[in-house]
Amino acid sequence: MAFLSSPNKSVFFFDEGRFGLQPNLGRCWTLRGIRRSSKVKPGYKNFYLYSSISPISGEYFTLLLPWVNTEIMNLYLKDLACAFKDKQLILIMDQAGWHRSKDLQKPDNIKLIFLPPYSPELNPVERLWAWLRRHACRNRMFESEIDLIDTLCDSLKNLTTSNYKSLCHCSYL
Repeated sequence: MAFLSSPNKSVFFFDEGRFGLQPNLGRCWTLRGIRRSSKVKPGYKNFYLYSSISPISGEYFTLLLPWVNTEIMNLYLKDLACAFKDKQLILIMDQAGWHRSKDLQKPDNIKLIFLPPYSPELNPVERLWAWLRRHACRNRMFESEIDLIDTLCDSLKNLTTSNYKSLCHCSYL
């Protein structure tokens, strides 16, 4: 626990979240006898939010990227290392293939720790994805990928460090 209290060291959790034009439909209130309908625009364009969040401090780092693969993961890790160049980071993540690739280039100030296989409930960043899908995307049809990106970016900009701490709190740290 001494690591967690050091000002130049931080623990972050990392995950990618896929977002696209397929609507996130959910329950909603309507008048009795009126059935709610939602427009649907078929489309499979997707993009990914790559996010690292410290549930302890509420610090975060997010990039919007087009794919999930080792090359893009290397880009994210490089930018994360630059954003926190004065800190040593422990980055806890799942065991996706591109996270464990032999071609992964790990910056010197980042140490990777992997969660057990098939345990998304242990990664608090999953709670951010659920919150975004429920509060920013639910029951909305976006005309374009740009509209969805703008909505997600606005939602992320409006979150404070205390929001991130609250959303991603985990009792096991």
